Amino acid sequence: MKRATALRALAGLLAGPALAPFSRSWAQTGNAPAGPLRVVASFSILADMVQQVAGPLADIYTLVVRGGDAHVFEPRPADAQKLAQADLVVLNGLHLEGWMDRLVQASGFKGRLLVASEGITPRLLDGHPDPHAWQSLRLAETYVRNIQGALKAALPRQAARIDQQGSRYLADIRALDGWVRTQIATLPPAQRRAVTTHDAFGYFAAEYGVTWLAPQGWTTAEEVSAKDVARVVRELRAQRVRALFLESAGDPRLMQQIAREAGVRIGGELYADTLSPVGGPADTYLHLFEYNVKTMLQAMRGH
Repeated sequence: MKRATALRALAGLLAGPALAPFSRSWAQTGNAPAGPLRVVASFSILADMVQQVAGPLADIYTLVVRGGDAHVFEPRPADAQKLAQADLVVLNGLHLEGWMDRLVQASGFKGRLLVASEGITPRLLDGHPDPHAWQSLRLAETYVRNIQGALKAALPRQAARIDQQGSRYLADIRALDGWVRTQIATLPPAQRRAVTTHDAFGYFAAEYGVTWLAPQGWTTAEEVSAKDVARVVRELRAQRVRALFLESAGDPRLMQQIAREAGVRIGGELYADTLSPVGGPADTYLHLFEYNVKTMLQAMRGH
């Protein structure tokens, strides 16, 4: 379905019968809902963060499901229905969800909308904010604190429990961050170079001292020109980059072409913008980070 067609379908929902609401929104009444908080998260990584902090206190619906691409997502009428019935909507911000404003308007959502990246100073690409701030575990702490605050405002009687669960999750994030730094420090700086499909690892690069190249900018919706491909191939050869990666939600053909032209072996698949299916190697945010780092290091060492 084309974007315009999808949005017309969403808007058409408002002209039909009124949607049966869940419990009244805490944002409208000032009172906590009787059952689990109805939360809509824009994509799977955010949904997992909310789940880790909220536990059974929230019922979470994910718009861009595991394996999906938030950059090119097309909302469905069912998504507008979920927003209309939600108490809280959590999105990344930094222009990742370009479709969210229209979806909120079409759904008639009246609850609270949390921008999880609020307070983060973004890196800029050609003057535009890079939305992939979760690729730094240090910045992920800001996400978690923002989520924690929104949940406590929604469920004030559960504030102590939310604080306990949030503190435990933050401790896990800090422990993983220490492990990542230790692991990357085992590589000489000259080997800390890699290539992925789109520029999703800029925050990782800045945080952990790794150089990343990509033929696309920060969005997978961007067209890739022959000039872009030639530039990456030249840099691969000049810098003797060993590690070239596919992305789990991307088309592999572009990177396969670059690998052939540069004479570089593909070192595996990374998860940039989405979790894996449950039971897969990256089925939570922390599993994603650990899996990505292990995959990167193996390829960078030339194994």
